[in-house]
Amino acid sequence: MKLDQVIDNCLGSAVRDGIVPGAVGAVIDKKGIVAIRAQGTRSQGSGDAMTTDTVFQIASMTKPLTGVACLQAVERGLLELDQPAGEIIPQLGDLEILDAIDESGPTLRPPNNAVTLRNLLTHTSGFTYEVWNAGIAQWLEHTGAPGVASGKWASLQQPLSFEPGQRWEYGIGIDWAGQLLEAVSGMRLGDWMRQEIFNPLGMSDTGYECNPDMQERLAAVHVLANDQWKALVSEPPKSVPEFDSGGGGLFSTALDYANFIQMILCRGEFAEQRLLSDETVTVMSSNNMGQVRVTPVTSLDHNLSADFEFMPGVPKSWGLTFQINEEGVPGGRDMGSLSWAGLFNTHFWIDPTSGFGALLMTQTLPFMLPQVANLLYQLERAIYETVTS
Repeated sequence: MKLDQVIDNCLGSAVRDGIVPGAVGAVIDKKGIVAIRAQGTRSQGSGDAMTTDTVFQIASMTKPLTGVACLQAVERGLLELDQPAGEIIPQLGDLEILDAIDESGPTLRPPNNAVTLRNLLTHTSGFTYEVWNAGIAQWLEHTGAPGVASGKWASLQQPLSFEPGQRWEYGIGIDWAGQLLEAVSGMRLGDWMRQEIFNPLGMSDTGYECNPDMQERLAAVHVLANDQWKALVSEPPKSVPEFDSGGGGLFSTALDYANFIQMILCRGEFAEQRLLSDETVTVMSSNNMGQVRVTPVTSLDHNLSADFEFMPGVPKSWGLTFQINEEGVPGGRDMGSLSWAGLFNTHFWIDPTSGFGALLMTQTLPFMLPQVANLLYQLERAIYETVTS
């Protein structure tokens, strides 16, 4: 059976069974897209069909693009992976760790270690997200500071949740990595990405804002209501974000992101243009957190995110900036594959050993809702069964 048919069968069944309202699936190798299919609708409200050029909010799938941007700056001598970040942005040299918080307020102390770019790119900096960290959620409530979804610069002004380098916890570190890039380059992150990544990769439908053509192809975000998917009404943002978020905020398509995956598979090269050196791709595809490992994530807001762990039971480290499975997944990706996802259930993985990557793009909440997470695993198994048969 061809991969087109495999993806169609998997996504078609999921749409018919109400698992997702619509989705795009793709397989990419070093030569480009091998198969790409769309099933279902962009919006249950309008009934517009999902298409392969549908525009998605890719949320945290922004992070690997920010990682590439920062590593381009490292290659050019603008940044160093292990330089104290406070030498570039003084505020990052004056951080404190939130030890506790109660009615009388927070208990803070200075860290023993300086935060570095490597910490920021591997989620070992101590910066966290309020949806997955109770201490920071309490701190925001106590101080009245804005949350990360506000797009306000003040949302980055948070204490650390733990000693830098001590453990892995998902957070806003990559937003700060983007700020380091802006500080040394004199460019907004989005402008650097456009010039150094999107244009060379032909990612014309990727950016922090939707142009009118992209807006017409934008998928609605859906939530489950009484076991039925309901499209959320799209409202214009109340204010323009005060900074380009390295951790999220991009719009893109499966077609565009496939080019990014192809570039990584081709060791930093795309259409005879080199975006990263072979050596840099090796570093970013390797464990950059030592003996620390990725741990299961517990959600404080199950409307936004379920509790989750990718590939349960498989040890996972972090590259710059990808999740890396340290063992192969039975019936699925090989050891050393790279992956991550976005809040609205957009997912990718890159398997350098097998020589291909894949995408599953939806617009659904909460993140890693079990039925959608299961669809990801089903698609992965079906692809590998076809490729290896």
